[in-house]
Amino acid sequence: MNDILEILIPVAPAVVVGLLAYYFFDGFLKNEKNRRRFLMHKEAQAASLPIRLQAYERLTLLLERISPLQLLIRVKPTTEDKKTYVDLLAATIEQEFEHNLTQQVYVSNECWATVKSSKNTLIQHLRKTLADTQLETAQDIREYILTNFDESQNPTSLALEYLKAEVQELFG
Repeated sequence: MNDILEILIPVAPAVVVGLLAYYFFDGFLKNEKNRRRFLMHKEAQAASLPIRLQAYERLTLLLERISPLQLLIRVKPTTEDKKTYVDLLAATIEQEFEHNLTQQVYVSNECWATVKSSKNTLIQHLRKTLADTQLETAQDIREYILTNFDESQNPTSLALEYLKAEVQELFG
């Protein structure tokens, strides 16, 4: 028993110091690993910010280009057939949208859903205008939308507001 105590008395402090050293070094290494991960994440965000901003700019341009007033100014009727004109407008909107499909990678799911919903609502509104029996020609439809367009109900304006709010969150 005396032999065990003689061995334990000098070894016990060494074991305690070893355990403490292990505990502190383990904590230090975990802290360093987390710090490096944070710095890498921060650098990645800084590098991706210009790309994300460019995506928001492209989506803003898309929404401006498919805005009813801008669209009607840019796309004039080629015939007097109102269905042909509405189909041309819808095809133009779809084409603009397809040119910007890749931007969904850089924005939130909610933002992309808002842009997509805006496009679909606008096309649906055009189709509803086509069903109006009082409007007989493509020019009638064009004039009706240009004169009776309510900016507050513009789906592209609502989507633009959402885009702006999301960009503000990036900087806020």
